[in-house]
Amino acid sequence: MSWSWHGVLVLCCGVSGALAVLGYGLSLAGLTKAQRAVRVPGRIERVGEPRNGGSQKDGIAVVVRFRDPSSGEEHVVTNDGQCGDRITAAWVGREVGVRYPRRRPHAFRFVDDLQAGRRGLGWPAFWTVLVYCGLVALAAVDWSWPWALVGGGAPGTFLAAFYLPGDRQQAQARLDRLTAMAAVPGRVVAVLRTVETDADGDVTTSRTPVVTFTTHEGVAVTAHYPARLPDEAVTYGQDLVIHYTPEDPSDFTPDLAAEHRGGKSDLGCAIGALVVMAGTAIAGGVLLWLWR
Repeated sequence: MSWSWHGVLVLCCGVSGALAVLGYGLSLAGLTKAQRAVRVPGRIERVGEPRNGGSQKDGIAVVVRFRDPSSGEEHVVTNDGQCGDRITAAWVGREVGVRYPRRRPHAFRFVDDLQAGRRGLGWPAFWTVLVYCGLVALAAVDWSWPWALVGGGAPGTFLAAFYLPGDRQQAQARLDRLTAMAAVPGRVVAVLRTVETDADGDVTTSRTPVVTFTTHEGVAVTAHYPARLPDEAVTYGQDLVIHYTPEDPSDFTPDLAAEHRGGKSDLGCAIGALVVMAGTAIAGGVLLWLWR
């Protein structure tokens, strides 16, 4: 590789590092956009009836009420158009997160988690990762390419090992929730479709069934069919048996067996990632030892 590419890598590392330092500095000073945003809970007051064959992009139509803490004024809004995260499970009284710039409640966005991203560290973390990738590339250029295996596999192994116990606990907790789920009758009230054309002119059609069910507690839920489950055989008007978590009806499934298999598969993927990352790092270390 020529010295020009070496210089490009150094420049990219320097720029990315400067942006990362700036981002972390702004976060420490409390000046990031995420930190300055107002975050409040809202309540769903009305749930719209989905139209069979409609678009799936906007999620389930809802009317939400929230209060601006600075003025005390209440606002009633809908999720028509681009309004942040899609609402894929709704019922009257459900709490949803609302975020907006200070003194601009009409510029609201719905968010799935009010606590996520509060410190505005997403971009600084991204620039930090770019710095690390650049340093690994420089090591591979200046010394030898097995350094790329070590540089990529070692942190991957650490992260996989760090998160594996948590993944295992989450998988077990998920299986426990599946065992404790209640069953009620449900129905497919719409099948939403979106047709998209890519740059090559290829047309793709995606579908999302919408189901409704009423919990034993009397809560009428409208929700998108779980994306993690195959839905090719789900048809408009079809009756289903819905299994749901009483504490959170948005956690539901029409197929307990598939959910059980999916939980075990996710844990297997986490273990597989650990093995692959560790093998990559070991292979790089062995090559470096052989080539010394």
